[in-house]
Amino acid sequence: MKKTMRLLFTLTALALGSSASAAATKNLNIYCWSEYIPQPIIDQFAKETGVKVTVENYASNEEMLSKLAAGGGEYDIIQPSEYVVEALVKEKVLHPINHSKIPNLKNIEPQFLNMAFDPGNKFSVPFMAGTVGIIVNTDLVKDEIKGFSDVFKPANKGKIVVLDDAREIVSWALLSNGLNVNQVTEKNLNKIKPVLEQWLPLVKVYDSDSPKTALLNGDVSLGVVWGGEGAILLNKNKKFRWVIPSEGTHLFIDSLAIPKTAKNVDNAEAFMNFILRPEISKQISEEFPYLNPNLAARELMTKKQLENPASFPSDEEMKKMQIFKDIGTRGSDVEELITTLKAQ
Repeated sequence: MKKTMRLLFTLTALALGSSASAAATKNLNIYCWSEYIPQPIIDQFAKETGVKVTVENYASNEEMLSKLAAGGGEYDIIQPSEYVVEALVKEKVLHPINHSKIPNLKNIEPQFLNMAFDPGNKFSVPFMAGTVGIIVNTDLVKDEIKGFSDVFKPANKGKIVVLDDAREIVSWALLSNGLNVNQVTEKNLNKIKPVLEQWLPLVKVYDSDSPKTALLNGDVSLGVVWGGEGAILLNKNKKFRWVIPSEGTHLFIDSLAIPKTAKNVDNAEAFMNFILRPEISKQISEEFPYLNPNLAARELMTKKQLENPASFPSDEEMKKMQIFKDIGTRGSDVEELITTLKAQ
């Protein structure tokens, strides 16, 4: 994969060659994470506004960056995670957001606003947050699972599903070695390589799109998955148990942002405001139950939804979580390491 910063420089060149214009057409092109925006929400926005919406999906931030850099599509909205927003802001390839057109931004919990990766939310609007945790089928796994080291044991070989996300996988090994998730140095990558060499051969399935599927089918008995996926499993069957890793974990914030190359900026901002309407945000959480940063939406949610531990971690658990920061060209080192180890 190309170096992350090279991707961003390419994006910069694209941005300089194309200026974002006010919406001159009734179109909106969205490039977003899979299983994140329900189709009925897209349909409702289209019906209310008359805007024709097209949606393409990606499974990782790196996939999204590669597609943008390759000029593979002209998008009006993307859904970068916190560290990618930080990188894109540095490279000046995002269109500034007109807050006057997004009054529903007031619904977002202050904790998720004005964060270090985008002070003042000049270029991004929080969409959904969440964490990564361990899901256990207690009918099949009788050992106590407290952390990553309990998951990646020889006894669990062929029983594990994990996210197909190199940065996430590396973060688990860093945490298991008492390191911060952002301490991605050459020295630390060499330090955790032996750990990953032991862990990865134990994995049966890599899946960032729908890791819950292998668990529901009984193909695996435990996994390291997105919180929203874990929440769905908890809702479906009481045999599943959710665990926040004892070593700590990643708190992610996925936002809506507008590339400078966008051709339908007005429509993009209208969609952002639409998404932040309490009843719309609630509908999204009903289908994809992540940590919803929309306080007005939470007021409409049921007690059961709010008490799902995979959706809404406790304050104590939140204290253990770390937010990814931009690691520049180290991102490609992470990708190369995991790709190489998976191939062995």
